[in-house]
Amino acid sequence: MVEASTRKISGQSRVRSSVWTALILVLPVSDTFAIVIGFALAYQLRFKLGLPFLETPGHSLRFYSTVVFWSVPGWLVIFAAYGLYSCRHLLEGLQEYVRVVHACAIGMMGIVVASFVEPTLWISRGWLLIAWLSATVLVCGLRFAIRRGIHLLREHGYFATPALIVGANAEGQALAEQLVLANTSGLVLVGFVDDNLAEGARVIDGLFNLGPIRSLEGLVERFGIRELIVAPTALSRDSLLEIFRAYSMSRDVELRMSSGLFEILTTGVRVQEIGAIPLISLEKVRITGIDAVLKAILDYLGALVGIIVLSPLFVVLGVLIKLDSPGPVFYRRRVLKRGGKTFDAFKFRTMVVDADETLVNDPEFLARFQEGFKLENDPRVTKVGRFLRKTSLDELPQLVNVLRGQMSLVGPRMISPEEAERYGKWQINLLTVKPGITGPWQVNGRSDLPYSERVRLSMHYIRNYTIWSDLQILIRTVPSVLRRRGAY
Repeated sequence: MVEASTRKISGQSRVRSSVWTALILVLPVSDTFAIVIGFALAYQLRFKLGLPFLETPGHSLRFYSTVVFWSVPGWLVIFAAYGLYSCRHLLEGLQEYVRVVHACAIGMMGIVVASFVEPTLWISRGWLLIAWLSATVLVCGLRFAIRRGIHLLREHGYFATPALIVGANAEGQALAEQLVLANTSGLVLVGFVDDNLAEGARVIDGLFNLGPIRSLEGLVERFGIRELIVAPTALSRDSLLEIFRAYSMSRDVELRMSSGLFEILTTGVRVQEIGAIPLISLEKVRITGIDAVLKAILDYLGALVGIIVLSPLFVVLGVLIKLDSPGPVFYRRRVLKRGGKTFDAFKFRTMVVDADETLVNDPEFLARFQEGFKLENDPRVTKVGRFLRKTSLDELPQLVNVLRGQMSLVGPRMISPEEAERYGKWQINLLTVKPGITGPWQVNGRSDLPYSERVRLSMHYIRNYTIWSDLQILIRTVPSVLRRRGAY
């Protein structure tokens, strides 16, 4: 079984290598197309539609065609200098687009400098601005389309790089499980290398120990390995040094090392030299930089629009709750927010006012509740409350929590301080992001899911967060709510 799976991977590695070569050949062509179209669009907008930019002496289409002809090769050289045709930097998401923006800005600055050096180059400032914006957007757009296409190919086993995990302890297994789930990561795992297991021993489903560390060189050559992922907690210091001596300067093999606490830490790290010693610092939160900005925009705009549009519904539901049973309209649930502090999450009240006392006074009832912190056919739920839960309308007041910066539209399931103990070591991860009104648990079965699956979904969301996953979950939430599966 080991030989069959490894032969298949080895045979496909040459195919993947040729696909990478094709991509590097295609990208300059797509970038050239995007730049030329962007410059042509700028000419049409500036001179044909007469957009109101600062006036400069007019020039013919032939003049601007000459500018484009000489500019495009320079832009491609700048793109190459920014690593936009390097396998190491391709398909890295937002970082790739940031590189594109910087490269386009430098390219446009080159044209501006040339216009100052050569007095006959009277180039319209309006054309320069529109050309920079349109070329940047088109290059990013085409690269995004190519990236999505490659993700689809990766889901079917193409466009991936053969990789080995060095170390088959708990950390190495956690790394492997995460990479197997992340089928668009670009890595295909061949297996493990570990001194403490017999050759051929199964480590996780489908992946085996291929031999001891001393056989690493032969395995790298045999299977065309291009990535070595080291789990440092599985190796001695001497073994680590030996691997780094062998592969840290290799041009054919990329050597990567886990943080050592992968399974319980999801935040990014910073490497800073103190006293000439490179030390790793952990980020306090999981989502940073441009990801945090985009998520904040989505949260605040979505919550604001939602509250304005749904305000008449809030009034109607408030009246129905009051008519159905005595007590307040809203219920405050004390839950954990990012950083481990608590806050009151707002919900429409769906239970009788003495619900907590009923729970505490009935040990059997309390034990059933603590199994999953949800009960089907809960006798404490009111008639209107049952409808609110079935339709998820009881969650709507949490839009206020989003505006207050305590929650996100999309995130892991919010939990109480008592419930956090059920997450064990994973609660550290849970507290690095804001809880969400909806999330992966909401669109994958809700309360019908076993508690362990809720934990797994939350951890997978945190580790693999992108703004696109948030948008996908928001879209999937609507049919999930309409089906009412697991809502009680």
